[in-house]
Amino acid sequence: MVSKQSLPEQSSNGVNTGSSSETAPSSGQFWGGDLRIAGWVLLILLALALVASFWMIVPAGERGVWMRFGKVQETVFEEGLHFVIPLVDTVETLSTRVQKQEISVEASSKDLQDVFTDIALNWHILPNRVNTIFEQIGDDEAVVESIIDPAVEEIIKAVMARYTAEEIITLHEQAKTEVDHELQARLSPYSLAVDDVSLVHVHFSERFRDAVEAKQIAEQEAKRAEFIARKAARQAETKVNLARGEAEAHRILKDTLTPEILKNKAIERWDGKLPLISGSDHSSVVELDDLIELKK
Repeated sequence: MVSKQSLPEQSSNGVNTGSSSETAPSSGQFWGGDLRIAGWVLLILLALALVASFWMIVPAGERGVWMRFGKVQETVFEEGLHFVIPLVDTVETLSTRVQKQEISVEASSKDLQDVFTDIALNWHILPNRVNTIFEQIGDDEAVVESIIDPAVEEIIKAVMARYTAEEIITLHEQAKTEVDHELQARLSPYSLAVDDVSLVHVHFSERFRDAVEAKQIAEQEAKRAEFIARKAARQAETKVNLARGEAEAHRILKDTLTPEILKNKAIERWDGKLPLISGSDHSSVVELDDLIELKK
């Protein structure tokens, strides 16, 4: 009996369509490989994130306030890399760079004139005291709003009240120095350092400016009138002195002109001719001595 063998099926065109021993990979196998790679990448990223959560970086020009379970610690994190425990430790950074704060303050002078002052304050937080500042006040914005702005406004008003409006102009540097010293004393207890204070612009009301201008014009006119008066007095004094000099010269000349000097001067100027005086009755020659006597 002959065993029956299965033959490969043929298509109608005679092409062998039977299945071979090697099968082609399915699309599901490809997707499974991609998912495995993505899973490994995700696990690696999660591991890196977990490791990174144990470290934090304090940027340059800042200091870190270290808190454990929300309580501020005494240690201050300086610039650089620091180890922390996630969910246990938190770090807040505060800038220790010099910061500029511009403030406009309206005050009154000693003579009750309105004074408008624009002030520029350069300040910074003491680096080793950022933890105390953060615990007592807060971040940089809270420091400006709660401490610096009120202190500047109060001190400007107090200093301006010590001077008249005219003194504020003439003693500008002295007023600036007082503001500087008082701000340093005021901010020092809060661990804030004052680097520089500038009274950028100090101006007054329009009414006061008009009064100052009128006063300056009046002073200039008064000085001009005083100058004219002094000039006239000097001219009069000069004329008096000149007259006195001429009178003294005449007196000296009179005292020194003796008959012999007059005769000598007459001889020096004589041209050799004697003057002839003729009258109705007779003509006569005048002697030189007679002329001299006549002049005396």
